Amino acid sequence: MLNNRFISFEGIDGSGKTTQIEILRERLSSKGYKVIVLREPGGTLISEKIRKILLAKENSDLSNEAESLLFFASRNQLMREKIIPHLKEGCFVICDRFNDSTIAYQGYGFGMDISNLETISNFATINKEPDITFFLDISVSLSLNRRNNIENDRIESKGAQYLEKVRQGFLSISNSQPDRIVTIDASLNIDNIRDIIWSRIKEKYEI
Repeated sequence: MLNNRFISFEGIDGSGKTTQIEILRERLSSKGYKVIVLREPGGTLISEKIRKILLAKENSDLSNEAESLLFFASRNQLMREKIIPHLKEGCFVICDRFNDSTIAYQGYGFGMDISNLETISNFATINKEPDITFFLDISVSLSLNRRNNIENDRIESKGAQYLEKVRQGFLSISNSQPDRIVTIDASLNIDNIRDIIWSRIKEKYEI
């Protein structure tokens, strides 16, 4: 049986996930724990190749269904090759995005059938989900402002209206799964967010 050290971070771009993941990684490592950080899509040789297809602007004709299935394919490879083996070794596995992103971006963002996506999600992840998820919530206007000088990839180029649908999707998912998902106001300063995350980690894993 896998241990329960599977953590994910979710949120629209600019929410500060990367910063908080690195802070948590360093803190857990300083306590002597083994930690691996993975990104979605990506994290393996095959998954990184899929990532390039998904994010390349020249693939503008990629259908919504094909996009979703590519995310699931990348995730399954990551599960088999990295997540499951490291959990079995007792590592903390921290994912920058996981299934919630697919439901929010492809389900709510595109208006696709959520139940169909959830069924395929369970198949792709072998019915394994993070034990705790930190959803860093910011407004679309703040997201766009923080990314003002950063070139958008194919998905980020879909505009503010699409991002608002995605954000509302994350909020809906979070509200439906309060036992797993911790929603944090990501407009707070970095230290406040760090302290909220660490408090929940200490509580859950008795660190």
